[in-house]
Amino acid sequence: MAPENFKRIIQAKRSIVVAADVTKIVELVDLLNAIRGVRQIGAIKLGIGAGLNGLAKMADIAKTILGNEFPLIYDHQKAGNDIPGMGKVFAEKIKLAGVNNVILFPFTGPETQEAWTKACFDAGLNILIGGMMTHAKFLVREGGYIADDAPERIFRLACKLGVRHFVVPGNRINWVRYLKTVLYDELGEGNFVLYAPGFITQKGDISECGQVAGKEWHAIVGSAIYGKKTRQEMKEAAITVTKMIG
Repeated sequence: MAPENFKRIIQAKRSIVVAADVTKIVELVDLLNAIRGVRQIGAIKLGIGAGLNGLAKMADIAKTILGNEFPLIYDHQKAGNDIPGMGKVFAEKIKLAGVNNVILFPFTGPETQEAWTKACFDAGLNILIGGMMTHAKFLVREGGYIADDAPERIFRLACKLGVRHFVVPGNRINWVRYLKTVLYDELGEGNFVLYAPGFITQKGDISECGQVAGKEWHAIVGSAIYGKKTRQEMKEAAITVTKMIG
């Protein structure tokens, strides 16, 4: 279980988490050097591109460029969906790679969610839980496969298991609003932190989301920054995005 007075991954109330969804080491190096020193960059999110290139190696590169204390979040896109027993294997490998924060989207049921959450906490990892995606045709009522009440059930169980960091779909404002009320109901104001992807290329508006998300939240932005051609263009894009967070 997470401690009652939970440790925040990012100390700032609002920031941009840069999604480093790149596939080559040179691309990661260029991106990190471009955003180094940009105010209100709160963390780096490493995805499966980094993971399949060797997560420990990619994490070491990030620490060398940004410093050992700069928050790194690993997003396996989407972890937490195998059998319960695999959670321990996953958590130990992430910790061994030198990453302390991990995203889980446990769509395969409460047994897996409980086991993977426990395994990650036991390994000393901070957990960010998500339950609603940013793309269309996800829930049954949209023509997708996932039960309509799954996001709420995932969030409520996560609260009971001690999770205090949550991922919401920034381009679906009604879901941000609704899941925030679920967290208020379970935890109370000021006892959780929101993270949101789905901006710019996925049509979400950072400023609009911020009005709903509240005082403490972090926008996850990827291709709008790393998709630029040069370091200077990436830096300028990062500066532009950080101004939107407020």
